[in-house]
This record gives sequence, structure tokens and C-alpha cells, in this order.
Amino acid sequence: MRLLILGGTEFAGHAVAEAALARGWEVTVFHRGRHTAPDGVTELLGDRTDEGGLAALADPAAGWDMVVDTWSAAPAAVRDAARLLAGRAGRYVYVSSCSVYTWPRPAGYDEGTPVVDGSPDAVDVPYPHAKRGGELAVLDAFGEERSLLVRAGLILGPRENIGRLPWWLNRIARGGPVLAPGPRDLPVQFIDVRDLAEWILHAAERGLSGPYNLASEARHTTIGELLEACVRATGSSAELRWTPAESVLAAGVESWTDLPIWVPQDELPELYTAVYGLDVARALGAGLRCRPARETVADTWAWLESIGGEAPQRPDRPVLGLSPEVEAKILGG
Repeated sequence: MRLLILGGTEFAGHAVAEAALARGWEVTVFHRGRHTAPDGVTELLGDRTDEGGLAALADPAAGWDMVVDTWSAAPAAVRDAARLLAGRAGRYVYVSSCSVYTWPRPAGYDEGTPVVDGSPDAVDVPYPHAKRGGELAVLDAFGEERSLLVRAGLILGPRENIGRLPWWLNRIARGGPVLAPGPRDLPVQFIDVRDLAEWILHAAERGLSGPYNLASEARHTTIGELLEACVRATGSSAELRWTPAESVLAAGVESWTDLPIWVPQDELPELYTAVYGLDVARALGAGLRCRPARETVADTWAWLESIGGEAPQRPDRPVLGLSPEVEAKILGG
């Protein structure tokens, strides 16, 4: 298989590249040259947001069996790339998001749930509308039969550049009393970035098309199991102090941002359902397999240690995590 990845040097794109290389595929990555590409790929450089920035992809003699695109910003950038490649690529896989569904979302929402409005010509729009616009851009250029829309939920794993699991790992590695937001048995649903990558390649090989929600089953793990796995992986002497959700929120702590991954089900039901209420039966029926949460945690810590403990941070996303001063105040320290 000849694979073109638009991106391919960070988090999800990098995972797809590594998975494809492991299968013996020919992998080309098109990127801006800001990060190191995986060993073994062919590199094409360009900035898709610049005028003429897709020139490196314009060779009429070049062709690929599939394209994987993880773009999260202006849909117009997806539109331009998809149109350029429509005659020289067999299938276009767009890594979208469950954020495309309208709010509020019902528990167990599936691929038939209504989606937000979007335009393939949009430039500066909110994230949900950007992802939906990207989907429409791909459908317009490649048609329904040659388009695969991967509506991912929460993505964790090695090379994460958002700061969710890395923040928890580093906080727990420091030791001492740790504010652990309850309830401990709160179900958490996510997908390891490597499982995401493997499913994308598997699905493309089988010629699947259309939208797929991609995450683990709803009760894949709990916040308690996840944080306790962080303690084991880091070898820390940290003491997880489980604190009721209402007490945490009353102290002014923001779920999801101050305490990444955590969204209390009873106190914030609409947000909880939006993040952890996906129905993934379609993807499971199409071969999705998710590794245990403890493996995701352990491998993410091993990667963090290998790069000195400080995870990369996407410049277009806010820095996450609770300050030590606020945490100490809540814990009475």
C-alpha cells in the first residue's frame, strides 16, 4: 500500500505512519518541516495554509492508495488538498471528531446523530464546525464511497501533545498528596492513539467508507483505575486523596481543563455524555480492538521518560492542569 499522510510527524499522524511502516507500506508524509518525521518515510515539505503551499503534492506522476489527514483547523485547507488529490489517491481518511455532533448529545449517540452545520469553504470557525467542514470537503472531492470519516473520542497515548495524560503522570510522579476527583468508579472512555492508527489502516484496507465513532467501549476503565495505573507506572509514593466531585467543583476547579480527563457524570451530565457517551458498536463490528488502559498509561510514561519528562504542547491548545497552590489549598496543605 502507498500511503500519504498530511501531517505525520506528531501524535495521531505519527502513530499512523509507524503502524503503516510496520506493515511494510510505502509511506509519504507531507508536513511543514517543524518536527522530525519517522524514520523510513518519504518527506514532502509545504505549508497547506500558504498560497501555493501544496506544490509538493502536485506531481501528476505521483499517486497513493490512500490519504490520511488529521487537520483540525480551516476546512478550506482540507478542501484544497482533497481536490488536488482526488484523481491520484484511492481513498481519503479524515480524522474528524465526535465534536461534530449537535449539543446536547443523547447518551449512546451513534453515527446517525445530527451534526453541526459546516462548510468546506470556511476559514475561521469553531472546532466542531471546522471538523464538520473538513468532512464535507472530503465528501465533495472523493464522494461517499471513497471517504472514511473517523469521528474520534478522547485520544490518549504516547506522543500526546495536548497535555491530558502527561499532566497526570507528571503530577503523580512528583508524589505527595494528590487531589483525586471522585467518584473513583467514574467510567472513562478513550482510545489509545496506536489503536486508532491500526483501525484506520485496517478499515482502509477493507475499503470501508462513511462515518465511524472511534473510542473504546463506554466502560473501558474508570478514573480510579486510570490514576492508580499512573501511580504504578511511575513508581511514585503519591497518595491519591479521593474527593467528592461537588467539593472539587465548589472550590472553583474546572473539570476537563484543570483536572484533565475528569468530567463528573452527575454534576455535569451534558458534558459527560458528550465526552464519554459514544456508541462505538459500528467500529467494534468493523474490527476495532482496544488495549487495556494500564498499557496506555505505562507506555505513555515510558515515552515521557525517554524525552526527559516534558511533553510537547500544541500551540493552538491551552495548557492544562491544576496549579500546585490551588491543589494544596483544597487538600488543606
